[in-house]
Amino acid sequence: MSIFSISSMSTKKKLLTTAAAAIIGGGGIGSALVYKYWFDLVPPAGLVINWFRTIGQAPGTLATETASSSAPISAHADSTVTEALLKPDTLVTESAQETASPASAGATPETTEDWPSYNKTLTSQRFSSMTQINTTNVKNLKVQCTYDTKEYTSFETGPLMVDGALIGTTEHDIFSLNPEDCHENWRTHEEFPAALLRVNRGAAYADGMLYRGTSHGDVIAYDFKTGKRLWTTNIGNGAAGESVPAAPIVWGGRVYIGNAGGDVKGVKGRMYALDAKTGHIIWEFYMVPREPNDPTRGPQGKTPLDLSTWKNPPGMPITGGGTWTSYSLDPDTGELYIPGGNPAPDYVTATREGKNLFSDSIVVLDAATGEYKRHYELSKKDWHDWDASNPPVLLQTRNGRKLLAVAPKNGYLYGFDMATGGLLYKTPATRIENTDAPFEVGKTVHFCPGSVGGDEWNSPGYDPRTNLVMVGEVEWCGSVTTQSDAQLKKVSPGEPWSGMDTHNPYHMFSAPDSAGQWAGWLSGIDADTGAWKWRVKTNYPIQSGITPTAGGLTFFGDMGGYFYALDSETGKKLWGEKIDGAIGGGVITYTFDGSQKIAVATGFTSILWPTVPTTGKIVILGL
Repeated sequence: MSIFSISSMSTKKKLLTTAAAAIIGGGGIGSALVYKYWFDLVPPAGLVINWFRTIGQAPGTLATETASSSAPISAHADSTVTEALLKPDTLVTESAQETASPASAGATPETTEDWPSYNKTLTSQRFSSMTQINTTNVKNLKVQCTYDTKEYTSFETGPLMVDGALIGTTEHDIFSLNPEDCHENWRTHEEFPAALLRVNRGAAYADGMLYRGTSHGDVIAYDFKTGKRLWTTNIGNGAAGESVPAAPIVWGGRVYIGNAGGDVKGVKGRMYALDAKTGHIIWEFYMVPREPNDPTRGPQGKTPLDLSTWKNPPGMPITGGGTWTSYSLDPDTGELYIPGGNPAPDYVTATREGKNLFSDSIVVLDAATGEYKRHYELSKKDWHDWDASNPPVLLQTRNGRKLLAVAPKNGYLYGFDMATGGLLYKTPATRIENTDAPFEVGKTVHFCPGSVGGDEWNSPGYDPRTNLVMVGEVEWCGSVTTQSDAQLKKVSPGEPWSGMDTHNPYHMFSAPDSAGQWAGWLSGIDADTGAWKWRVKTNYPIQSGITPTAGGLTFFGDMGGYFYALDSETGKKLWGEKIDGAIGGGVITYTFDGSQKIAVATGFTSILWPTVPTTGKIVILGL
């Protein structure tokens, strides 16, 4: 089935859906049936369950807290950090000390009225220089049109706006819209087996061509004007659990993209450069060590990795390091920045006794050759499923420092000095608890952030006017009970391999707390010091794109479907409205025919998130 739709389900799937609620969470025969019919049963059952779980959903709330001092929380040059927690009950209103006026800020990034890449620029700053929508008139913001994909899907696309067209993707489709009235210019469908999570995070554009990955392991190029397919290159084995959901980037005639699936036994993350015109593989780089039977798809980028960095015993293949969001690139140096996923089995470190390089790291390669340059390790020896989950922000701070700012799933914002590689600060940005507790077979451990907490697939934004890095986070804790070595060895290659001991397929990657215990945070953190100036707490997780503008506004959405505009200086809410289902995709702004618009990917529906089931949509707002 190319897309999931309740109205188009087969009789078999309808029967399985009806039975789902009775067997999810149980053991024995019921649990075995769930696994046997995994792809048939779990997605439709998830929508039915979510429909019941979200009846009477609470209205969105937002509260702002301002810092009483501009002193840094944890600015230092080593990794010893005071891990202050963001407590759920600490929101107060205080007067904030001003840092500096916008006029004294550092250089503004390149100016463009389009949004041509996943994070707007290759450096992933997400800042827009447009001022037509500003702090004075944002109160007049209105929804102007909506494009309905008519798909129930994990709608996480990062829309593009380029050359007069708005581009978006679903798991199987890529489409072009009129950026003023949502009229469909064209839509191209690809037929391949559906993946469990039904996700694609967006396309890339260059020189009249579009590029996207698929959940079956392919990268496809299209004609920008017509949507006609131009070439297809395979970089992953879909039958073995490898997929390509990340939004690629393009530079220097090369398309940069990698494979995901690092939570599946035996899957190793790899990064590729493809020729933008032909799809030919220019180089391949393994994000974790290659083993003798691993395939070679192209010339290998020079790497220091070897098997000694993992030390896996027989029957426990090196697994992890997938790339599943997007990437950043420094055009001045020609260096590519890749966020690497977790090692696996996610929760059992005894099966991987080494340093587990380069999982949970930002890996820097020569963009032309794929040669390793350096890496920034974030969650060392990870046993919580805390991927480096989104592209880092490359910026120059107000004080002139070249900074790498990155927010992984572990709940912190890291600031690295790019000149020295040294860690400048590590600032908590969501609730962080019980992170040092060891996991043991038969013992349940509760920790925050859980495996679906922290900063997920969308990067922070950077506002050079205020020198603030805007970090959106999920506050959602979880619990893990680990499997034994014997259980881990029984898992077949190509099957999920988290190490979580459960019969519940929805808890395969940990058991999250109830949705009533989740929340979201958006923090404005000083890029030079790591001190937060303001932060807001919402009663729904924040997973959308974060978009600051020269109009003094920061736009974002939450998983309750509420879309907000904040004053970037103070964090004060200036506008907010429920626009549709959960907002888990991109938030972009652009100018068309002289008018500034905002486009939001809304209607995120996933088996892993208890959100209101609805179809994915692009919503365009304006004055």
